[in-house]
Amino acid sequence: MVDVAGEEELGKGLRPPLAADIQVTNSYTAVCHVVAMPYPGRGHINPMMNLCKQLVLKSPSILVTFVVTEEWLGFIGEEPKPANISYATVPNVIPSEHGRAKDFPRFFQAVNTKMEAPFEELLDRLEHPVSAIVADTYVIWVVRVGNRRNIPVASLMTMSATVFSVLHHFELLVQNGHFPVELSERGDELVDYIPGVPTTRLADLPTFFSGDGLIILPLNRDCILSVPKAQYLLFTSIHELEAQVIDTLRAKLSIPVYPIGPSIPYLELQDNASDSNGNINGVNYFHWLDSQPICSVLYISFGSLYSVSDAQMDEIVGGVRDSGIRCLWVSRGNTARFKDGSCNMGFVVPWCDQLKVLCHSSIGGFWTHCGWNSTLEGVFAGLPMLTSPIFFDQVPNCKRIVEDWKIGWRIKKDVKSKNLVSRGEISDLLKRFMNQENNEGLELRKRAKELQDTCHKAIVEGGSTDNNLQAFIRDITRGQS
Repeated sequence: MVDVAGEEELGKGLRPPLAADIQVTNSYTAVCHVVAMPYPGRGHINPMMNLCKQLVLKSPSILVTFVVTEEWLGFIGEEPKPANISYATVPNVIPSEHGRAKDFPRFFQAVNTKMEAPFEELLDRLEHPVSAIVADTYVIWVVRVGNRRNIPVASLMTMSATVFSVLHHFELLVQNGHFPVELSERGDELVDYIPGVPTTRLADLPTFFSGDGLIILPLNRDCILSVPKAQYLLFTSIHELEAQVIDTLRAKLSIPVYPIGPSIPYLELQDNASDSNGNINGVNYFHWLDSQPICSVLYISFGSLYSVSDAQMDEIVGGVRDSGIRCLWVSRGNTARFKDGSCNMGFVVPWCDQLKVLCHSSIGGFWTHCGWNSTLEGVFAGLPMLTSPIFFDQVPNCKRIVEDWKIGWRIKKDVKSKNLVSRGEISDLLKRFMNQENNEGLELRKRAKELQDTCHKAIVEGGSTDNNLQAFIRDITRGQS
């Protein structure tokens, strides 16, 4: 079925992004020192860094100190960044990233109990006074630190505004007899009372009814309920994607709410990568994409933290092979199962520059685990999506994609079922999904392009995201001159 390659960086062969004209302003002259404290996970660090790049681009007087553990500095320290962003580290007082998925509740607890003291010691050592702290919503203690030191804190929610509202109004689920419940028995019951959130089934809420999601629920809720004690709430979403819930939260909360997304690396799309980029074990995946017909390749990625079962993965591999479609597949685990079959229809890599790949003209669809960053990247690229959510917010994100935005199909029709999706079902679905003449597929693609246009309009000068970023910059630089 596929070529299997080994590890890499950037690429070429892109259709140009529609939103390259990002406004740069230089109206703030005094130094504004922002400390960024991301939750130590790739899906949180990336959007925080993308936000910081936007801040220093729009206001070059802003200096950012980006705080990570020593381990994470080893992962990202060589990645390119603006000169106005510098790294600072705290010791490795939490479990290693390499074992995070094996005991996620323990990791989550450690982040919220072990890092506060070393972070405060770091603040005392910084050269410039701190004007503001931007902290991930899931690092609860930063709000306490900021309030003790009289430093404004902006809480950055790296999940959707919809998920924030569900957790913020969690007591309504209890009051309506919808928590705790057994989803296999009551998952189809409707929830229509969460402010700003479209009617949803219990089975399409975050996975806090059992397993790790239930274990972390108390701390998760504490993090969300601490947000009003911050001075600002930032969403990595775009206002137009979740207007109803964002407007509802703005009316309910006493602090400014700024949707400043999509916090994805679209600024890097303007870089023209060299021919050497995209190489993995001597094979260039961008060159392979360049050689494929327009909209003919399905991009497949199930994220970096959780994965589907081995049995389901075998069915997926078999279904992709049987379908005969072209695919570029990111797989971080054992690639042995990919190595039999023909080599001209697919390409397997352990990593790729995802947004650049999604924006390549040969990509015609995205099979995703529905992580929020990947969801935003799929929308930005204007792609229809196949959805296979695994954990927590991925489930409501899937519902957004399929039912609210109507730009995707579910791989698994009955989310409550514990049965595997068979290779035959997968093969048939993939053939229909990638068929450019299929009327269902044409409607998906049309709506995906409309949502892409909405996204691109938000980030140009005068768009909703641009206006929100400018307003936030005015807020944190007030009093610095």
